[in-house]
Amino acid sequence: MNATPKKVVRLNLWTDPSFDEMLGASPDVSLRVLNLQDPSATNWKYLEQADIYHISAARDEVPNEWLVSRGLLQRCPNLICVSTSGAGYDTVDVGACTHAGILVVNQAGGNANSVAEHAIALMLAVSRRIVESDTKLKTETGFTREDLMGHELNGKVLGLVGLGHIGTRTAALGAAFGMDVLAYDPYLDTETIASRGAHSVSLDRLMNDSDIVSLHCPRTAETTGLFDASAFSRMKPGSLFISTARGGIHDEAALYDALVSGQLCGAGLDVWQVEPPPADHPLLSLSNVVSTYHTAGVTHEGRRNVATMAANQILQVCAGKMADHVVNKEVLPKFLTRFNVMSE
Repeated sequence: MNATPKKVVRLNLWTDPSFDEMLGASPDVSLRVLNLQDPSATNWKYLEQADIYHISAARDEVPNEWLVSRGLLQRCPNLICVSTSGAGYDTVDVGACTHAGILVVNQAGGNANSVAEHAIALMLAVSRRIVESDTKLKTETGFTREDLMGHELNGKVLGLVGLGHIGTRTAALGAAFGMDVLAYDPYLDTETIASRGAHSVSLDRLMNDSDIVSLHCPRTAETTGLFDASAFSRMKPGSLFISTARGGIHDEAALYDALVSGQLCGAGLDVWQVEPPPADHPLLSLSNVVSTYHTAGVTHEGRRNVATMAANQILQVCAGKMADHVVNKEVLPKFLTRFNVMSE
């Protein structure tokens, strides 16, 4: 047990109660929940003294003032760890944290089942035209069942861009539907991809051969804008595009053009450049687009898993142990030096 509890701060955004319960029960932690409605000066008073900052992984939930930026880090000299509330870390300048000797942890895999199920649900909804059918039944008459004829997933080629926790689970579900699963992940070798249930291919071949392309990669400098007009033009004509990853990886205007032109047959989108998208967003006007509000990982089970993972990792850090999901492992020597000095 540490002589002085580590000061943990989070914003008063919704989280599963297990997070506060677990940290509140630990003598190693002093938890403070900042109220975003309070004056900034009040919240800065606590954040500037914090050892660990737990922040939402959803950028649009966090006011710019509280994003983990170089400016914020300069005001918080005691920070040794930043924890995100999900697998993503869009709200964190990881490079700035590494430079400052601050450990960044995420909750990779905590909501993998939820997101993978949602990706498959979007595939089914688009390919079987479920939302179109629901809308017509509620607003129209005089159409036939054949007017709403869709396609099976069985026998189709599913191309996964990214084969981490979520991509691997999606691969298993796709195979259960009888799909042939391809994957592109530049950070995994052929054998690893095969062990995760997919055939390793180049990105070009994946786009050329897949009946459905589903994104499961993080948004980074490398992946931002990866699916632009050129990429959509290289996809198999009549194929489907699915994303439960992050907004900004695909170009929304280019996707709209590809759908209107008939190059693509449909899309299922859980993520947007701005969340929620405005009601007059062009993609929302298309009947072959099924849209959700970044809810793929928002299930009771997924949120609880993520919250308990986050609390466990914070407790690991407070106890001087290695956290399970470190984003910037290169910072470990510098982090350990700072941790040991601050724990003396």
